[in-house]
Amino acid sequence: MRLKDKRIGFAVTGSHCTLKKALAQVDIFIKEGATVVPIISKTVAEDDTRFGTAEHWKEFLRKTCQKEPINSITDAEPIGPQRLLDVLVVAPCTGNTLAKLANGITDGPVLMAIKAHLRNQRPVVLAIATNDGLGMNAKNIGLLLNMKNIYMVPFGQDNPKAKENSLVAHMDLLLDTTLEALKGRQYQPVLIDYLD
Repeated sequence: MRLKDKRIGFAVTGSHCTLKKALAQVDIFIKEGATVVPIISKTVAEDDTRFGTAEHWKEFLRKTCQKEPINSITDAEPIGPQRLLDVLVVAPCTGNTLAKLANGITDGPVLMAIKAHLRNQRPVVLAIATNDGLGMNAKNIGLLLNMKNIYMVPFGQDNPKAKENSLVAHMDLLLDTTLEALKGRQYQPVLIDYLD
């Protein structure tokens, strides 16, 4: 069990079309011995979409992690001063979350969790899922790739013909990226073809 005794924050933001793939990784982390602390954005906590209801995703996390998801800024803030996590994973990480993180904006539970966790100089793993990764968010990805303690799950263009600016992380590499991040290393290569 490669994550025995590790406390993993698993933060989920509103790329609803990738929630199923991202959340399938939670069980893998638990099977590897981790204690998983779920954290959800306001969008995940409140919005029903064609990909599932808010209650469906919350119930999945409650059942899988055996914990109530953190869903407020107030509840996320103690992650820092109490040093609650060894690593924080954000999967999926939307373009909105990327942009706010790159620009120091903390206006929701996931961003507060990241800010609180980074104060302890501990790793944050981002699994991006954004339709504007090669557009308006390209500069933010560049900034975050060069930020201390930020690690990216390898990503690529998921649909270059229909959505040429879209980038999505390979969720199946989330565990490997996290294991490397715990050693202070970026999993390589970062750019991988997306053949789904």
